[in-house]
Amino acid sequence: MKHVQDAQIARLINKTNNIDASHITGKQVEAHDEVEMPIKQHYTENDKSTKEIQISYDGLIPVDQLKEFIEETIKSKIEGRSRSSFTYSKPYTPKIDSLKMPIGYQPPKFQQFDGKGNPKQYVAHFVETYNNAGTYGDHLVKQFVR
Repeated sequence: MKHVQDAQIARLINKTNNIDASHITGKQVEAHDEVEMPIKQHYTENDKSTKEIQISYDGLIPVDQLKEFIEETIKSKIEGRSRSSFTYSKPYTPKIDSLKMPIGYQPPKFQQFDGKGNPKQYVAHFVETYNNAGTYGDHLVKQFVR
């Protein structure tokens, strides 16, 4: 987990450096390209106040919030403070959890992704398999997260 967070921090630092450079060259860089984070993440600053990073529906994080998050994370690591605390937030609405599957619905047999292979191919195969079984939209999301 720590290595994953360190890799994310390194990618975010590179992104902010690219964003700073983009102002010089006039090139626009999108800060969300390589950032893989849940919809909401909370972190503790000086273990006193909790801040929330706002992510738009397009998956974009405002650059100033991203920079502040990175700076605080780096400061806490350098100063040896306890790691930032992250809370999990589901990337979908609570309505998905309360959905009932149709009476008599039998989900197709499908193996959970094991981390090997192409995740995009896995998702495409999942969608095709479940669509063929009559599962669409919110019901598809419910089946994906189970």
